[in-house]
Amino acid sequence: MSNMEQRSALPIARSLQKGWTLPDVYQITPDPGEAPDVERFLSELTETLRSGIQLVQLRTKRLAKREHLDIAQRTLALCRLSGAQLILNGPIEISMEVGCDGVHLSSDTLMSLTARPASSSLLISAACHSAAQLAQAARIQVDFVTLSPVLPTTTHPDAAPLGWQRFEELVSDAEVPVFALGGMNPGMLDQAKAVGAYGIAAISATWRHQGPVPE
Repeated sequence: MSNMEQRSALPIARSLQKGWTLPDVYQITPDPGEAPDVERFLSELTETLRSGIQLVQLRTKRLAKREHLDIAQRTLALCRLSGAQLILNGPIEISMEVGCDGVHLSSDTLMSLTARPASSSLLISAACHSAAQLAQAARIQVDFVTLSPVLPTTTHPDAAPLGWQRFEELVSDAEVPVFALGGMNPGMLDQAKAVGAYGIAAISATWRHQGPVPE
């Protein structure tokens, strides 16, 4: 086993010991916005799940609590039908109320914590962009992280990309499974794994849009 494989094996084994199995493609949903076309969103989600996606992060940052709960409940029902796991990008309280499999922490929330914010019965994902954030994720025992942006991305056009070399340097010291995020598509999965990633996370590249892909 190579040094990189040895470094990667420990956090992956920790996740598996908790009874979780993580797919190597992490689907982050497009943000449906403040006044979403919910039926279209759910139709696209259905097609995305049919393509084989098994790990979904519901990203809805601009909805009131009632609408947030509704779309989360309906998203969870579709994920359950396909056997996919659902991570909620939002308050832990909503994730637990809906019955999601986990919650995703923003990098600001991650850095504000002094301990893991929920028991091991809930998967914890976190957004990381630096070595300090990766270290904090390990310190509070999150289950996995996204590290971004690896490449230029239309979602965050002003963010300076890490590039593969810096990504590999950061992942080499990571103590949790890392999903490469930012400019990723399924064709990059092997490349990401070759530099230490557990898998890739993507929004538009793996989402089954109806009509033109949004800018």
